Amino acid sequence: MSASFLFKVVLVLLLLFIIFNLALALFQMVRDNPNQTRPMSHYLGRRVLFSAIVIVLLIIALQSGVLTPNPRPY
Repeated sequence: MSASFLFKVVLVLLLLFIIFNLALALFQMVRDNPNQTRPMSHYLGRRVLFSAIVIVLLIIALQSGVLTPNPRPY
């Protein structure tokens, strides 16, 4: 396996985890239980944290040459 493929798999897994945390926040929002174990902001904060990690990883991968951007996007 190449480093590029492994990096892309990690990014996809992180993005799926971000969507999962967003869904957990949605379920906390619509739930009627006032004695919630964790507030909705916990899941939203986790989503923001992992989004920032994804952006930092993308910048590092672009700078190190693991990923190459499309030179001509049109």
